[in-house]
Amino acid sequence: MLELHQGPLEVSAILSRWYESQKSFNYGAYIPFVGTVREEGGIEALSFDIYEPILQRWFEAWQARAAQQGAIVMMAHSIGDVPVHGSSYISAVFSPQRKVALSLIASFVEDFKAQAPIWKYDVIGGQRVYARARSTPIVGSGLLGGGA
Repeated sequence: MLELHQGPLEVSAILSRWYESQKSFNYGAYIPFVGTVREEGGIEALSFDIYEPILQRWFEAWQARAAQQGAIVMMAHSIGDVPVHGSSYISAVFSPQRKVALSLIASFVEDFKAQAPIWKYDVIGGQRVYARARSTPIVGSGLLGGGA
């Protein structure tokens, strides 16, 4: 399950909905990760643009990887502005065993940061400024990325 939302994520509602949707499938572990916008460098918010077709393919590949271990992954991300202390990213793994879930969530979050086609901007003084210093080039993305 991949969800995209305008603005900040409603963390409690999303996590509760995911739990309720999976609780009868006999998973032994549910490991969520919630990313929160930190107050730093004078930002008021972060703002996000997403290229959905590539994100969907990336996510489907992760679903297949998780399924090989009897697990599933879920993810929600914001589009647009998310104020300081709001959440822009939630992911979770449901798995029969905790070790699988713990390993998958760590790998999923790190791969998301490195590969997901999401562009981050700082919002300072009401203006969007590309957060180049905190962004990771996507391999194969040409001029905007780290090359081929």
